[in-house]
This record gives sequence, C-alpha cells and structure tokens, in this order.
Amino acid sequence: MRRRLGRTALQLRTILLQALLASALWAAWLGWDQHRDVHPDGTTTGPYEAWQVIGLVLTLLVPLCWSASRQDIVGPVAGITAGLTVAALYDWSDDASGLFVIGVGTIMVGSLVTTSAIAFLIASLQRNRAGRGPRGGAG
Repeated sequence: MRRRLGRTALQLRTILLQALLASALWAAWLGWDQHRDVHPDGTTTGPYEAWQVIGLVLTLLVPLCWSASRQDIVGPVAGITAGLTVAALYDWSDDASGLFVIGVGTIMVGSLVTTSAIAFLIASLQRNRAGRGPRGGAG
C-alpha cells in the first residue's frame, strides 16, 4: 500500500511538473505574440508564426521523450495535455466570439493524441532495445 501511494505521488508530481513546463513553454513561444498581421490585400494571419509553433513542439518533445524512454507515459501525456489546454484557454479566453472553445478543444485532443502516440512509440522502442542482449539476441 505504501509503495503504491509513493508511486501515485511521484506520478502526480510528474504530471504537475510537465503541465507547468508546457504552460511556461506556451508563454515563452506563443504568449508574447498577440497581434494579427494585416497584409496589403486586407487578409489577416496570426497571431502566431509557424516557427513559434514548431519551436514549442520541439521543446516539448525533449521532456516527453525523456520520460517515455523511462517507461513513464501517463505523466508526460497528461501533464503536457493539461498544460497546453490551460495555457490556450487562458491565452484565448478574451475572444469575444466564443469560438476560442473550439480551438482549446482542438489543442486538447491534438496534444493528447500526439503525445500518446509519441510516448507509446518511444517506450516500446526503449523496451525492445532493453530486451536485446549485447549480441542482438534475446539474452
């Protein structure tokens, strides 16, 4: 019982740390750019540039891959998903149209599916690698 409580506390700590990290990275990469770009033909884009989103994704891959390589899947998946969802909700909640809820839902589902797929892939690759002996066999 005591071991199980310790494992649960460690997992909750991992989820919280990953969520805080994801929110902080959102703020670092996307939080400061709040204006839309108006082009000469009248169309608007933004507020984010592609390089900002790519930077966010690449920096989130580091803790995700690190945790998944140690067979921790729930912590980074739940933490990153929660962190990005809360950050998007906070960042976009001033949208008067109310459509920000669709965007936040998309962030939540997309980050959940993507982080799950990557975490399971890395964990299974690590498990297969660990299962092989020094000569490439099973023992």
